[in-house]
Amino acid sequence: MSRIDAIKRHLVEEYELGTAPAELADDYDLLRNGVIDSLALLTLVSWLENEYALDIDAADVVPDNFRTAASIDAFVAAAVPTAKVG
Repeated sequence: MSRIDAIKRHLVEEYELGTAPAELADDYDLLRNGVIDSLALLTLVSWLENEYALDIDAADVVPDNFRTAASIDAFVAAAVPTAKVG
């Protein structure tokens, strides 16, 4: 399973989007559509840290990094080279 597919699966399951992960558009605006609020963002960041062994800095928790499945995937892709080992 690709990373973006895993992210979509998590979004659909965690936030009960009422759609299949494959049907969630890469550019569906999670913020504008009220899927992710401040508490949901913290939950998502925690999941990403655990799932991809990341240490996400608070300065990186900005709306544009978490607006869509595609932006989340791009954020993780950029952060993976700095991921913790083990």
